[in-house]
Amino acid sequence: MNKAERLLKLLTLLQSRRRAITAASLAEKLNVSERTIYRDIQALELSGVPISGEAGVGYMLQAGSTLAPLMFNESELEALILGVRMVQAWGDSGLAESADQALDKIKAILPDRQHYLHSIAEETLIVPDFEHGNSTQYSQELRQAIKQREKLAIHYQDEKQATSERTIWPLGLVYWGKVWTLVSWCELRDDYRSFRIDRIQKLAGANAHFEASDEISLKNYLSRFKEH
Repeated sequence: MNKAERLLKLLTLLQSRRRAITAASLAEKLNVSERTIYRDIQALELSGVPISGEAGVGYMLQAGSTLAPLMFNESELEALILGVRMVQAWGDSGLAESADQALDKIKAILPDRQHYLHSIAEETLIVPDFEHGNSTQYSQELRQAIKQREKLAIHYQDEKQATSERTIWPLGLVYWGKVWTLVSWCELRDDYRSFRIDRIQKLAGANAHFEASDEISLKNYLSRFKEH
């Protein structure tokens, strides 16, 4: 994380709080030293950000210095929080961390009434993740391969315990309410195949890329279900 990104995250954390937060807490959240936090606070102050507080006590933005609030109604706020909870429960660790950061940004621009509604929603909208287990294994690697259109070599075990080796073109991830599946073009079958990612035994890059087309794409795959 470069300094500009860190300063933005620090400012967002300060905006999301109504009370002072210590340098130690900020350092833990940003995974840096307290000395770095002190320097970053000074940099924000020199750039004109009105920060109250001092070392050993805590820091907060001065009253009236937050960004203009977004006016979410109760249903909209509940929908946003539920979406974050679903990502945290059913997504991989990378997506969960991004969801946390998104929620911090939302909290940073909520007025006091909305903060109160947010605290209630957090307590009443629960998404259990008891069966998380291996359901998101390889998810981050798969998302990266999908974006970069990188072919993958996988070892897969089906529901009958039969194993196979495939070279696939990863097209997209689909969540079915309990498991994630990878929609792919399988070179072995020369057709679409979907693989439960919790049944992938091994995964590696195939040192090759593919070109998606209108005939081979996630959109084309999903359109087959609409036809029936």
